[in-house]
Amino acid sequence: MSEVQQAGPGDSAARSMVDALVRTRRTGLAATAALGGLALVAALATKALRGAPAMQSGDPKASDPKASDPKSTDTKAPAPPGATPFDHITVGEDEARTMLRAMVAATLADGLVDAGERKRLDDALSAAGIEADGRRWLEAELADPADVDAIAERATNPEQAARIYAAARLAIDPDTLQERKFLQDLAEALDLPVEATERLEAELAA
Repeated sequence: MSEVQQAGPGDSAARSMVDALVRTRRTGLAATAALGGLALVAALATKALRGAPAMQSGDPKASDPKASDPKSTDTKAPAPPGATPFDHITVGEDEARTMLRAMVAATLADGLVDAGERKRLDDALSAAGIEADGRRWLEAELADPADVDAIAERATNPEQAARIYAAARLAIDPDTLQERKFLQDLAEALDLPVEATERLEAELAA
């Protein structure tokens, strides 16, 4: 398997593709979440690491303990309509590309991409407006996906590691032994505690 490469879709294109892929693979509570794809990834990662409510769109109390503290003197202006508690989280170019590589590797964990998964990838490419270079990059990834160690070495902090794992988990319904093993190996490579992955699974299954 390949090492993580820097070449690939541009900054906004990579984020758009992650967003599109997540939107096509929502199950359980995630299917009803009023969040965009990247915001959902950030929300689930926050839930996994901190055990805080992750799915309430537009509720600042979900991530800001001061919001429920009557003694707080924080007079920050209320969030605009449609905002989420996770809008401040910025996913940069490298992280978005690593998310994409984790999602592709997860999709290929059982050794094949079936017709439904291929259509989902193609639909995400179209929705994200990916150009020819990005499509060639994806074909190369499908032919030679990154291994978990190469993916994990791109994570620079626990929050980023949790987001990368959440993106990979949202890419698949882990109903095969190979897919479950891939997620387990990825979590271990990212140094995510078992409790964190269990909280993420509980959130998706709710």
